[in-house]
Amino acid sequence: MANMDDQFKRVVSHCKEYGFVFQSSELYDGLSAVYDYGPLGVELKNNIKQYWWAAMVQAHEEIVGIDSAIFMHPRIWKASGHVDAFNDPLIDNKDSKKRYRADVLIEDYVGKIDAKIEKEVKKAAKRFGDAFDKEQFLATNPRVLANKEKIAAIEGRLGQAMTDGNLADIKAQIEELGIACPVSGSKNWTDVRQFNLMFNTQLGNISGEEAKLYLRPETAQGIFVNYLNVQKTSRKKLPFGIAQIGKAFRNEIVARQFIFRMREFEQMEMQYFVQPGEEMKWYEYWKEKRLKWHLALGISEEMYRFHDHDNLAHYANAAADIQFNFPFGFKELEGIHSRTDFDLSSHEEYSGRNVKYFDPERNESYVPYVVETSVGLDRMFLSMMCSALQVETVKDAKGNDTERTVLKLPHALAPIKVAVLPLLKNKPELTERARKIFDALKFDLQAQYDEKDAIGKRYRRQDAAGTPYCVTIDFETLEDNCVTIRDRDNLKQERVQIADIKNYVSKTTKMSSLLSKF
Repeated sequence: MANMDDQFKRVVSHCKEYGFVFQSSELYDGLSAVYDYGPLGVELKNNIKQYWWAAMVQAHEEIVGIDSAIFMHPRIWKASGHVDAFNDPLIDNKDSKKRYRADVLIEDYVGKIDAKIEKEVKKAAKRFGDAFDKEQFLATNPRVLANKEKIAAIEGRLGQAMTDGNLADIKAQIEELGIACPVSGSKNWTDVRQFNLMFNTQLGNISGEEAKLYLRPETAQGIFVNYLNVQKTSRKKLPFGIAQIGKAFRNEIVARQFIFRMREFEQMEMQYFVQPGEEMKWYEYWKEKRLKWHLALGISEEMYRFHDHDNLAHYANAAADIQFNFPFGFKELEGIHSRTDFDLSSHEEYSGRNVKYFDPERNESYVPYVVETSVGLDRMFLSMMCSALQVETVKDAKGNDTERTVLKLPHALAPIKVAVLPLLKNKPELTERARKIFDALKFDLQAQYDEKDAIGKRYRRQDAAGTPYCVTIDFETLEDNCVTIRDRDNLKQERVQIADIKNYVSKTTKMSSLLSKF
């Protein structure tokens, strides 16, 4: 656990040092759980968006995109259930005065049991070597089975208590498990209370109603209230999807773990409208499809897992998370939900408008069912940073061992695709040629020109920024029109014609290099 804590601290520190993420309003001592993305961070974030959009919209004829407003009519949130049911169970520790989500305290306790299972697996794998069968071990080892049973019992009870709104039983479970405040170690808890997560604001009167508006807590409702407009104008037949990337806002009880849980965050969501009765087929389809999207990034499959929901949201008849193994454990990265016809039927009731879809093949009208995929952009960003940041021992120019920090991001997502480096700063013949090469590349590739410091320091700086390729212009370049291209991951250097640089770099950095994998 200490190693994982150290890794997470390195990620947070690296994000600030290299301009990926800054504390918002830092000049004024910061604003809790709100962050700004710096020069490298905004490029990585935009590349993740582009990868998602290309995979969801460009790759599917039946999926189109929208960009709905953050402010929406207040009755929308009444219809969606957010006004009455968008709550988290809150609990305070009387000694530390710290506030927590009660369900997260229990989930973290489960995470520790899960970590014990992983520890047993690693010990067994080391003991048995190549003969180790992980699946058989998980299915037969008595300690593993006992811990699995304990997890199932805890999660089952929590899920039932959350569904029933039984706050007293949630507190009882915390006390029975002996869960202590992470700050003080105290077990002196208040009762559990409900806490509504929506931010509200004012925007004058709307049709004579009260002036209260909400900052949207999710982007999905903007899709639902526009679904007929989109269906008619884009002439789509079922099944079809609507995708959106946008900001959402939640007044989290405890926002923690850097950008993992924030009060202002960004979602990448797609709502897939299907015939009633076909929702489970499409639910399974999108579970498989979305996992392939993650795996195409080249991160080990062991870093991901599915987790079925025990506590279903009020709108769902099936739900699963794709969880990622962050340094603080497996946590939700993306949700796939079968939302039934709850949202559209609710909006039909509250608006008094007909939202039914006319199916020409069945010659009937009905309210479609919806399958949703929703991935947190900020969490996706964090998963990339956690998996990519590595410290390696490599040989320096003299053959001695030296340490380098390298950010091994997928090439297509890297903020900078290629760095153009003249060998020496004070040689105009080199810098002028390097500038011409940079100018020729900058509109086709995310490129950076860098002439400050010795060439070795510049290589290390680009490694830490995640730049896949460095192009070095030396004196030989003036004679043979070739440059040296250095590969971030294997450190190999290759001489390439200036005219071939763009194709050489684009081969692995263009988005299609990822999209072709699934």
